[in-house]
Amino acid sequence: MFERCLYFNINALTRAVNRIWDEAFAEFDLSPSHAYLLRLVLTTPGLTPKQIGQELKLEKSTVTRFLDSLGKKGFILRKSGTSGDAREQAICPTKKSEKIATQLEEKGKQLYKTMLKNIGQTELISLVKNLRNIETNIK
Repeated sequence: MFERCLYFNINALTRAVNRIWDEAFAEFDLSPSHAYLLRLVLTTPGLTPKQIGQELKLEKSTVTRFLDSLGKKGFILRKSGTSGDAREQAICPTKKSEKIATQLEEKGKQLYKTMLKNIGQTELISLVKNLRNIETNIK
C-alpha cells in the first residue's frame, strides 16, 4: 500500500537512522544534531549562527536553541563578531568540547563505516547524493 509513498518511507528510514545515531552520541550527552553542530564548530571555529544554519540546513531559531543548549553544557562560547555588529556572533569551541573533539570525529567515522557495511558503498554514496539533490529540488 505504501511502496510509492515518499512521506512514509522517508520517515521510516529517518526513525531507523535516528535510533542508531541517538545511541552513538548518548555517551556524550548530545543529540546527533547537537553533536554535528559541535563538530562543525570544532573544525571551523568562529562561524556565525547564520553560517551554521546554512551549512547544516537548519532554521535560525533551531540553531539558536542548539547553541543555547551547547552553551549551557559548556561546549561553545559566543564571541563578538569581527564586523562590529553585536548580532553577528562568532561561535567558538571551549576546552571542554576540544577534549572530546577526537572522540566525536571517531564516532562519525564509526557510523559511516557501519552504514557502508549495512548499505554498501555505492548505495550509500548514491543515497546521500540523491537525498541532497531531492531536498534542493523539492522546495
